[in-house]
Amino acid sequence: MEVFSIDGAQIHALDVGPRQAQLAILIHGWSSSSFAMSPLIPLLSRRFRCIAIDLPGYGESPPLRERATIGRYAQLVGRLITGLSEHPAVLIGHSMGGMISTTLALQVPQLVDRMVLICPTISGRLSFWINTFVSPITMMERFPFFSRLLSLLEPSMLSVTDSLMKPASFAERSAISEADYLRLRADARRPGQGRVRAECFVAMRRQDLSGRLRELETPALVIWGAEDNTVPLRDAGVVADEWRNADLRIVPKAGHWPHFETPEVTMRYIASYLGLPSLISQPDALVQPAEVTTQITEFLVNSQLGSGLSLAQRTRLAAHLERRRYPPQALVDRMNQESTDLYLVQEGTLEVWSPPIDGDPTSQRLLMTVVAGQITGEMSLLDGGRRSADLRAGEEGVTLLALRRERLRALSEDDPALGNAVLWNIASALALRLRLANWQQQGLVRELQALKR
Repeated sequence: MEVFSIDGAQIHALDVGPRQAQLAILIHGWSSSSFAMSPLIPLLSRRFRCIAIDLPGYGESPPLRERATIGRYAQLVGRLITGLSEHPAVLIGHSMGGMISTTLALQVPQLVDRMVLICPTISGRLSFWINTFVSPITMMERFPFFSRLLSLLEPSMLSVTDSLMKPASFAERSAISEADYLRLRADARRPGQGRVRAECFVAMRRQDLSGRLRELETPALVIWGAEDNTVPLRDAGVVADEWRNADLRIVPKAGHWPHFETPEVTMRYIASYLGLPSLISQPDALVQPAEVTTQITEFLVNSQLGSGLSLAQRTRLAAHLERRRYPPQALVDRMNQESTDLYLVQEGTLEVWSPPIDGDPTSQRLLMTVVAGQITGEMSLLDGGRRSADLRAGEEGVTLLALRRERLRALSEDDPALGNAVLWNIASALALRLRLANWQQQGLVRELQALKR
């Protein structure tokens, strides 16, 4: 593990992925460690430089000299980001890590590009189960005598504590492996962490974010287990009511650990949101800087493709669009060429030319000019057929945003609501084009009839 020194704190962390890629900070929850985020690293490290940290006092990181608070943890994560990158980072937080991520986005939104929050603590009010059975033990652990006593009694009480903790943490039909469960349990019972566990328990209860989520401009994917008995689903209701840029997903057959219990569903949501391949085994040819994705997100507002989409939906769609630049009059696609890409013009113009007659290029006629915000290539995208015309960059060149057919299909499967909205926008643009063609055809017929008279 790497060790980062920040404001006198020593933070141990896994550092995986391309060094020049966008930064992704993975933040575990209460009574946990960086292992809690390990299922996400193989997927995320394909595109991001992943820093999975042990918060001070947890895992291998020594505790802070001062009392642990959510605000202090958020400040340390912020310093870590500015020390490693000049660009905003993606935050992936679980449980208390979600509260830390959200707190940082409220404190310094410029440092946070997007967030993925898994069962985040929002109000600080944990479940009845936790407050009844876990809170008293946690408060006792603050004192060295009781902490040592509990450590001595722990081996003989494993079956009792397991019967108490499993229903609080995992769904009845949880698919978590025994090995992963034992490792998570070992992290939760790591010796010497009694003080920091108690301090963080109190800190979460004091950091009630209810009523503040309306201030957030940062888009986020929020994933919640339907059977979460640690952070109750009432906090998901707060997210739904207050956070307009949050994409909230409830996962069946999952408790407080969806990324361990239902990894396939959880990974699919995260992959779709961050523009990653749906399957880890698939190569990902689309890797673009964070600022490019942000620019595309903003551009989509007034485009045919992004019409009516929320910020979270536009962010997700932007991650699937590939930016391409062409000089003036460059050939983008040729008639009869196999291509299933949909093109959205971002800058400049794209010209659509009729095919040459008997191979004579001078016989080609300009059929249409596609301007910024408009799309073309709908037919090839939808039916997989060959191009019916030549596409050329305009006199000033063109910048295109390309959506590949396989990415749209994967996006529609991962996020039916977004896929449906995008397809409706494509259909609306195509209908508008057909209406214009019909009107032009009717005008030509009228002209011919007038000539006959």
